[in-house]
This record gives sequence, C-alpha cells and structure tokens, in this order.
Amino acid sequence: MSALRVTVTGATGLIGRKLLHALREREAHVTVLTRDPDRARARLGDVEAVRWDLLSEPAPAEALTGRDAVVHLAGEPVAQRWTAKAKRAIRDSRVTGTRNLVEGLRLTQELPRILVSSSATGYYGAHGEEPLDEDAPPGDDFLAGVCVDWEAEAHRATELGLRVVQVRTGVVLDSSGGALGKMLTPFRLGVGGPVAGGCQYMSWIHADDLVGMMLTALDDERWSGPINATAPTPVPNRDFSRTLGRVLKRPSLLPIPGLALRALYGEMAEIVTTGARVVPAKPLVLGFEFRHSELEEALRAALSAT
Repeated sequence: MSALRVTVTGATGLIGRKLLHALREREAHVTVLTRDPDRARARLGDVEAVRWDLLSEPAPAEALTGRDAVVHLAGEPVAQRWTAKAKRAIRDSRVTGTRNLVEGLRLTQELPRILVSSSATGYYGAHGEEPLDEDAPPGDDFLAGVCVDWEAEAHRATELGLRVVQVRTGVVLDSSGGALGKMLTPFRLGVGGPVAGGCQYMSWIHADDLVGMMLTALDDERWSGPINATAPTPVPNRDFSRTLGRVLKRPSLLPIPGLALRALYGEMAEIVTTGARVVPAKPLVLGFEFRHSELEEALRAALSAT
C-alpha cells in the first residue's frame, strides 16, 4: 500500500504540528500550505511548503493535485479581545479561507478523496446542562455564526465528490499551548479557580485524541459530516478547576468573576463564562477508542508531556 499523500493548512499551529508528527510516523507524504514557506520550514523541519495567501486567492492546484486528502486547520486565533478588526479576521480566515481552498480544489485535475476541515463546539452557542450531539441546532452568537458559514464552505467540496468531515473541536488539553497552556500559570501560582460561578460546562479533549480522530477520519469512509471532537465526559467549569488544582497540587478556590473577564476580553469572554455540554455521539457510535476519556487522567497525561 502506497504512503498517504496529505496537504495540510495551519500546520504550524498547536494541532497542526502534532498532526504533522503523527503523519510522519505513518510515513505519509505531507505538503504544507502556508503564507510563509521559509518560516514554516524553520518551524517544522524538512517539509514541502507551498505559499498560499488564504484570503486573496484560490489554493494552488499543484499542492492539491494527486493528494489523497486535505486537512484544513488554518484560522485566526479566537482567544483574543474581539475588536471589530479581530472579529473580521476570525471570520474571514475561516469562511473566506475555506472558500478559497474549495476553489483551489475546483481547479485541480486529480482530486483528493477527503477533506477534513476544522470547526468548533462554538457552533452550538451557549447552553445549559442539555447534552448536545452532532444533530443539535446551531447557536445565534458571533462564533456560532462563523462556524455555520465555515462548515457550509467546507461542505461545498462534496459537490466535487470529496468526502467532507467537519471536526467540531472542544477545549484542547495540551500543556504547550491552547486553553490549558493559558490556565497553568495562575493555577500554579495558587490563584486559579472557577470562572463566573463555574456552572457552565467545559467540553474538553486531549490533544492526542483530537489528532487520533483526524487520522481516523482520513482512514474510515464512515466518517463524514460534522463530528464532535470532545471527550465523552464534559464537566462543569468548577469541577474542571478543582481537578486541575488537584493534579497540580495547588489550591483552586479563588473564583474569577465573569465581570473581570468581560472587562479584559470583551465579547470573547462569553465563550468562557458560558458553555455547552457537547458529547461525541458519532465517534462513539463509529467505535472510536479514546485514549483519555476521564478528565483527571487526561490532565496528568497532558502535563507529563511537557
């Protein structure tokens, strides 16, 4: 069997680097689409890097032709203060970027078979304790609207005959970055604790399981459409805080008022002070085996990987 040929966008990000490592372990041939090929090679090592400005042009057909799959991870970071400029960048990088990727696919002579495209559990908006599977309707806030349009652009690749998987990712547990990376300093200083009362659910996933889902999506033709990339045991924020404190052997009782977060981050604070109880119904039905399904073990594994 010949090695898998995969084109990846967003390869220099936290998940992109881990996915690249996993693909290399499988001896896949990887092409990276990036605004800055020299910078990508400096960060990723010896990799085929092709220039692409995702906002202004279709993806280059030569980097897509003859590949088996495309994994689309590129997007402006959401975890920043949502000024009008930032919101435009968050939306355009995902919606326009995905549209331009699909336009590049239209120009391709020998099409890939699969597009695995990022999305987020922000699709569902704020919810209480109601468990949300992949059939739950979208929310009506800014991030939900971005996710709806983002997924719609990716879905257009089905018109070209590709199998499309939209990976709705939750809070990724990895100590080298992302949400957990930001939490570690205050918790290690003993000033961490529940946010805005702590009742809101956190739908989390260990980085290894997220990469595992993406690899499974590449391999298994039963995977298509939206997939909730979350562990099967979402927890309220207060339980997450208590567990993280226990793992770090630090107190975790200092509450963080929602008002303080809103003053610091503005509208973006809503994704921290509200939450959704997202469950991975499709992965479980399809037999995906989580390496880290319980929060305490997942946190210990993430922290031991430093």
